[in-house]
Amino acid sequence: MGAIQPKIGEPVSEELVLVQAAKAGDVGAFEQLVRRYDRNVFRIAQHITQNREDAEDVVQDAFLKAYSNLAQFQGQSKFYTWLVRIAVNEALMKLRKRRPERMVSLDEDVKTEEDSVPREVADWSPNPEQQYNQAELKEILGKTIQGLPPGFRTVFVLRDVEGLSTEETADALELSIPAVKSRLLRARLQLRERLNRYFKRGAVGNGNLRDENGDGDK
Repeated sequence: MGAIQPKIGEPVSEELVLVQAAKAGDVGAFEQLVRRYDRNVFRIAQHITQNREDAEDVVQDAFLKAYSNLAQFQGQSKFYTWLVRIAVNEALMKLRKRRPERMVSLDEDVKTEEDSVPREVADWSPNPEQQYNQAELKEILGKTIQGLPPGFRTVFVLRDVEGLSTEETADALELSIPAVKSRLLRARLQLRERLNRYFKRGAVGNGNLRDENGDGDK
């Protein structure tokens, strides 16, 4: 298969140069891609699997699968977006193995109409007036994200935590752009509601964070 060609007038990115070299058999170039993205992929995998060991397995499996299938990468999207798609699929497979009684999928029974959620819900944060420090807020947010359904959680993590664009998130998850927008807004709504519960009951003050169901840390 020939080298990936950039669009006319588009500068060749460093990522693309590394991908082309890796496709030509340069293992060192692929190792550079691994070093560039392994932390990002690990964070995404850990958010989805909620388990460090599983996340580490996902990172290894995702990079191994990406390397084995480099010839199939056409360069229609960024390599990182393609890699994230592989990692998300690997992470969801981990969840399915752990929860055979409930099939885990991004194709949940949710409405995906763009207008099904109020448009004004853009700022999802509860504006806590900083009675909590940043470390405490980060811990609360992490626990709250864990409570989201996998489909919402994955979209939120890619879009709002990892900073992918709506288009890149849709590409990585093989969803339509309206579906990504709808799930993102619903995730933000759920997060805002759950975060407000934390702030209202002062869960941080006594150092005893509890999840949405009132269960303690597991």
